[in-house]
Amino acid sequence: MIHKIVQPEGWTAPKGYANGVLASGKTLFVGGQIGWNEKQVFEASDFVGQMEQALRNIMAVVEAADGRAEHICRLTWYVTEKQDYLSHQREVGEAYRRVLGKHFPAMTMVVVRALVEDEALVEIEATAVVPD
Repeated sequence: MIHKIVQPEGWTAPKGYANGVLASGKTLFVGGQIGWNEKQVFEASDFVGQMEQALRNIMAVVEAADGRAEHICRLTWYVTEKQDYLSHQREVGEAYRRVLGKHFPAMTMVVVRALVEDEALVEIEATAVVPD
């Protein structure tokens, strides 16, 4: 077993995330990634575009550690506008699947007043466990 989704018996199945992930291997902590590219330039000014870029940035770090999307165990999202997420859930799902496929780790979303970079609308941090 490298990664196993943990779902308590009798609980309603979550949609788009896991309640728990059990993993063994090398732990990779990915610092918060925002919607700018590798040159620290924002190419998108909308929530979905920045979210997709932040996920791409996470994948770049995971792949640099010889990991894959399915090795991501946890994502913590920080968003400045709850409504940006809620009103674009279909587009968020499509962008998410373009980057991470149908892998849904444990996730938390927190609404914050602001992020350090003024243009940033979302910041996402990750924890991955890459096989030994």
